[in-house]
Amino acid sequence: MIQNVGNHLRRGIASVFSNRTSRKSSSRAETAGAMGDSGEYRNPTEVQMSQLVLPCHTNQRGELSVGQLLKWIDTTACLSAERHAGCPCVTASMDDIYFEHTISVGQVVNIKAKVNRAFNSSMEVGIQVASEDLCSEKQWTVCKALATFVAHRELSKVKLKQTTPRTEEEKTEHSVAAERRRMRLLYADTMKDLLANCVIQDDLESRDCSCMVPAEKTRVESVELVLPPHANHQGNTFGGQIMAWMENVATIAASRLCRAHPTLKAIEMFHFRGPSQVGDRLVLKAIVNNAFKHSMEVGVCVEAYRQEAESHRRHINSAFMTFVVLDADDQPRTLPWIRPQPGDGERRYREASARKKIRLDRKYIVSCKQAEMPLSVPWDPSNQVYLSYNNVSSLKMLVAKDNWVLSSEINQVRLYTLEEDKFLSFHMEMLVHVDATQAFLLLSDLLRRPEWDKHYRSVELVQQVDEDDAIYHVISPVLGGDAKPQDFVILASRRKPCDHGDPYVIALRSVTLPTHPETPAYRRGETLCSGFCFWREGDQLTKDHGIVWARGRTGSAPLKKDFFLFFSSSSKSYPFIEERLENTEKQEEKYSIHISIRVHISMYFLPFLSMHAFYAVETTLHL
Repeated sequence: MIQNVGNHLRRGIASVFSNRTSRKSSSRAETAGAMGDSGEYRNPTEVQMSQLVLPCHTNQRGELSVGQLLKWIDTTACLSAERHAGCPCVTASMDDIYFEHTISVGQVVNIKAKVNRAFNSSMEVGIQVASEDLCSEKQWTVCKALATFVAHRELSKVKLKQTTPRTEEEKTEHSVAAERRRMRLLYADTMKDLLANCVIQDDLESRDCSCMVPAEKTRVESVELVLPPHANHQGNTFGGQIMAWMENVATIAASRLCRAHPTLKAIEMFHFRGPSQVGDRLVLKAIVNNAFKHSMEVGVCVEAYRQEAESHRRHINSAFMTFVVLDADDQPRTLPWIRPQPGDGERRYREASARKKIRLDRKYIVSCKQAEMPLSVPWDPSNQVYLSYNNVSSLKMLVAKDNWVLSSEINQVRLYTLEEDKFLSFHMEMLVHVDATQAFLLLSDLLRRPEWDKHYRSVELVQQVDEDDAIYHVISPVLGGDAKPQDFVILASRRKPCDHGDPYVIALRSVTLPTHPETPAYRRGETLCSGFCFWREGDQLTKDHGIVWARGRTGSAPLKKDFFLFFSSSSKSYPFIEERLENTEKQEEKYSIHISIRVHISMYFLPFLSMHAFYAVETTLHL
């Protein structure tokens, strides 16, 4: 048996290199089929806009006004949405926008927008903004944005056609868009709950009131009459135009606090609550809610009314914008404190502090690259939605990669590998006959895993966060030469398919809890991401995966043990599922199951770990 394993091992390692070229060549061939006459593939919904920044587009510092940039972004995204929908579209929401670079007069703004995914009547549009210096040929990334547009037709209900992703980037965005949509739908209620439960310690009473600026001094109110140039071809006000007016009054409010020219750094996610048309009067109100050491939050509200005699005003939109003041060296200046008004002013003051904490958590978890993420993120109610999002999206992003290399095949079980930077990934594929719903319920219930997985000695449900997320404390037995058993604190996030072709998802990752610190009795183990994704076999865009990313702390021995632990646990689940379900299901569906393991290692240990990984995998397959 050892000789057979060695033979398979040598063939597997050799095939890593022999199949790499064939796999990539196949990928290039598929992409070539989608290319146009110019030989370069282009998404059919992609729209590009290039604008030369003129003095009329700039602010007092000679930089492109963010309001003007928002109008160009909205226009480009709307054209992309309408190209896919084939009918008029309106802006429904805009996700968080973080501005990384300013744009000077004379430079060029390049905006690219394309539809990431279409749902029933709405679609997500991804936008990338870059600036270009024509003299030096240098380019900078300015910001990235995600907007939701709704197709609108007067006499009939719109049913959008699905997009067909072809490149790895498009497949990733298409897959993760469903999770982002879920987060948007829960956003309003989530923020309301977090603001109600988030406890922020403020020092209002200890501050010197003589050095504080009353919040009322920053209040701004302005009215705009919507004219035909402000509206689209349907007569509705451009979403970008409303955002530009909002940025204008917010800048005035921020300037009244700092007595300088502020720079807009971020806009928090917001939704358009209703449309406005030509002839409407829009009342825009802004006030500084809170000032921190180097930044301030400005709240903006937009209301609409039709006639001057109307007493009722429609709430169109609200947004929170973060400003800084830069010195001559482009470093943020220290800002004066704000003194809120009693009542609503104090409420806005404390909510702004809570939003800052939530915003920083969200930016770190959602925007951080996987290589920069720590193994265990502290669990907190303020980050649970975004940690769950990151948990699921990380798993989907690994599945969507198209440069896997077939390394070996044993008994109709295929093993793939993927090397990227300091990551070595493994991917196993096999076929089983189970019902997807039953498999989903079984695999997502970690309390039952000790029944069939010997590497789970006991599992404790620590917290049932909601219907789809739970935190478990897992204890595994002693492995190899370890003197102590290993324990994990794991967040389990599960998702049912959002639409036809979407997978069932079970994603796991380590978190830290103050109630479950490391103890001398166990060796604390950590996993970056692990879980399962499975679809019905035969769908062109879908496969079935089980994902595990494991990362050891020191040397190669912990890595090997973590690798073997997670791989063995996942690979042995499939026979159990078949055994438990084969007598209970009348109609069986065929599924393809894939296992991927991601190990964070240094390049120095890569060859040795690869040898051990193949040995562990193929030995497991023989068991």
